[in-house]
Amino acid sequence: MSQQPQQPLSALYRPSLTLLTDLYQLTMAYGYWRQGMQDQEAVFHLYFRKAPFQGGYAVAAGLAYAVDWLENLRFSEDDLTYLGSLRGSKGGVLFEQGFLDYLRDLRFTCDVDAVAEGTVVFGNEPLMRIQGPLIQAQLVETALLTLVNFQTLIATKAARIREAVGPNDQILEFGLRRAQGFDGGLSATRAAYLGGADGTSNVLAGQQFGIPVKGTHAHSWVMAFDDEEEAFEKYAAAFPDDSVFLVDTYDTLEGVRNAIKVARRLRSQGHELGGIRLDSGDLTYLSVQARKLLDEAGFPKVRIVASNDLDEQLVTALKLEGARIDTWGIGTKLVTAYDQPALGGVYKLAAMRKTDGSGGWDYTIKLSEQLAKTSIPGILQVRRFYHDGKPVADMLYNTAEPLPEQLTIVDPLDATRRRPVQSAEFRELLEPLFRQGRRVLELPPLQESRQKARQEVTSLDPSIRRFLNPHTYPVGLEKGLHDFRTQLILERRPQRPA
Repeated sequence: MSQQPQQPLSALYRPSLTLLTDLYQLTMAYGYWRQGMQDQEAVFHLYFRKAPFQGGYAVAAGLAYAVDWLENLRFSEDDLTYLGSLRGSKGGVLFEQGFLDYLRDLRFTCDVDAVAEGTVVFGNEPLMRIQGPLIQAQLVETALLTLVNFQTLIATKAARIREAVGPNDQILEFGLRRAQGFDGGLSATRAAYLGGADGTSNVLAGQQFGIPVKGTHAHSWVMAFDDEEEAFEKYAAAFPDDSVFLVDTYDTLEGVRNAIKVARRLRSQGHELGGIRLDSGDLTYLSVQARKLLDEAGFPKVRIVASNDLDEQLVTALKLEGARIDTWGIGTKLVTAYDQPALGGVYKLAAMRKTDGSGGWDYTIKLSEQLAKTSIPGILQVRRFYHDGKPVADMLYNTAEPLPEQLTIVDPLDATRRRPVQSAEFRELLEPLFRQGRRVLELPPLQESRQKARQEVTSLDPSIRRFLNPHTYPVGLEKGLHDFRTQLILERRPQRPA
């Protein structure tokens, strides 16, 4: 397996990716610069509010892309020329030359703390914390969201499919042709592998990330020959030790019989058929009948591969029906996160350094009619508590304030739900990644993050991992933070007469 590159984005895109952002990030940056606020220290958090797919958890992913993007954050001359060409509604330049000169010299100097890829995470928990000059922390919002949101979504989908398939069956990601563009296809393949897939049909992803590449052949191969048996024979001649025959071009069970004929000839030559693939029809019935035919013919080790718009729900149903499938080809519904195509991650300002010279913080909060959309102020950390090595609760707290000896977490959506913390075993989820713009943490290989993801998911209670009405894992605010947030809400919410 080849070593994954350390620069997954810049290895693919030669031009600058600094303009991978929304225009309003640049207009706000210009406004900060005009007001002399560009260097005021600020803290932002990137998080999602609710786990995807109506599930009980998510798997953090995309950090390697985010790191690469931050390390290459530079405004090129082409970038500045383009920004200088933008015009406002009256025809004048949108950004004055002094601002463009400022951007030319801009270098990323923020502190970044992040949750490691493969970590199980829950709603409202920061996946990244960015602290530094306001203008820089603002400019990185859109890129970080698009890079982390999508891969976290796909890694979570893959982890759910792994749950349905079980620990022993093989999962192959087959989705490139249905992905949202080739860049979406590459990042989806990477995230799917991290989340639990074993291999991919995506050859460029195999090259870039060291993911095992797998494949069979298409119906067109069979149709290009006079009959199906001949097509299998010719394919076996090309790949005598790596043949998997697609058997449903004409009649599936007859295709299995033809595969067996060729398998016998392969065996007589010292080779073994790798598998057959089912891509249509009643997969339970056909896999059971195919397994019977193969076993009776003396080929119990020939794998049965199934594809055809599968996801975790269909896999679960097929397993319950007794399907004899041991390799699952998952395409469209994995790489597009078909049933929920966006994670909904957000990026919120949580604190700004006071300008009175005291060194203290002004905490910020975004209010909403929906409590779930009200942000959490502070310089946040997530502490995960364990009992006998299993996670039991997570606590969000403000690192700028001391913690009491007795810890209590409060449900951010229901203040009456409070939980004293008894466990002394814990770890902090946000790890130092950048300090003053310099990376201080070496990212692990993708394979290691993949193993971490599986360990983290399986450590959760089965009630949290189930697909239907999962149990809610306890995530709460440290009581002092909860009380301060409530006070801040009351202070900032307009008081209207009854």
